[in-house]
Amino acid sequence: MQFYPPGQYDDKTLGFTGIHAVPLASAMGAEIRGVDLARLSEQQFDEIKRALFRFKMIYFRNQTISPAEQETLTLRFGNFGVDAYTRGMEGYQNIQRLIKEATTVVPRVFGETWHTDSPFLPRPPSISLLYGLEVPPYGGDTWWSNTELAYEFLSEGMKKLLAPLRVHMSGREVIRNTVVSTEQGRKKVGEIEITMDQKHIVEGNFHPLVRTHPETGKKSLYVDQAYSLGIHGLDDEEAAAILGYLKRHVTRELFTCRLHWENRTFVMWDNRSVIHYAFNDYDGYRREMFRTIVEGEVPV
Repeated sequence: MQFYPPGQYDDKTLGFTGIHAVPLASAMGAEIRGVDLARLSEQQFDEIKRALFRFKMIYFRNQTISPAEQETLTLRFGNFGVDAYTRGMEGYQNIQRLIKEATTVVPRVFGETWHTDSPFLPRPPSISLLYGLEVPPYGGDTWWSNTELAYEFLSEGMKKLLAPLRVHMSGREVIRNTVVSTEQGRKKVGEIEITMDQKHIVEGNFHPLVRTHPETGKKSLYVDQAYSLGIHGLDDEEAAAILGYLKRHVTRELFTCRLHWENRTFVMWDNRSVIHYAFNDYDGYRREMFRTIVEGEVPV
């Protein structure tokens, strides 16, 4: 399989006048320049939203944004989603403060496998927003893959086969990686403490294996390596054959982009059409991030 930049990712074709979008890779991703996220005009926000749906992941450098301002920005996209793993920070219950201290050494960080955020929920998050206040000087990159583009590269026969199938999204395997601290009795996955009920995480939900984006009408594969465990109506061996192929397919490098974080980088991505992967290669350096999510719809 070969993939070449089609030339259609030039932001000029979208008619932006309030922002400047610089594509990161031919498959997806773009840096948005010329804006202050704490002081967006209506035109700028509208163009950012259009850019997000076009590029799937967009990022902004050198942003100074407070927790209250991040909440305000998030609400412009929709209602807050409820984080499935952790409670919010004091004073800002809709923001998860994610800290890995320089002294913290774990074999895996939370999110260190290809995944979409909380797909086991009946209404998974639509958009994730993540502010990197303090990040390592190297390492700690995030990798994204465009599952809409991955769907487009399937054969018509495979698309027809997948159309009626429903995938079982469950956090069972993620919870199995939980480490219980003997000193404090706290359960953690990587550096993240689990404070929410685990029952609904493990039970999960069945969602369309091919979902349709409510804003763009585009179809994408709804499958990842962390949470996609089975297919309704198929036995484990049958499901494993289909899911195994799709998990390899959606993570082909030709569908991806990779971002190196800098201090005060703000990133947002569309969980309905991407999966992502966090790298754990920065022991000895501190990382502090602030995360909000937008409530999604029932996948169709």
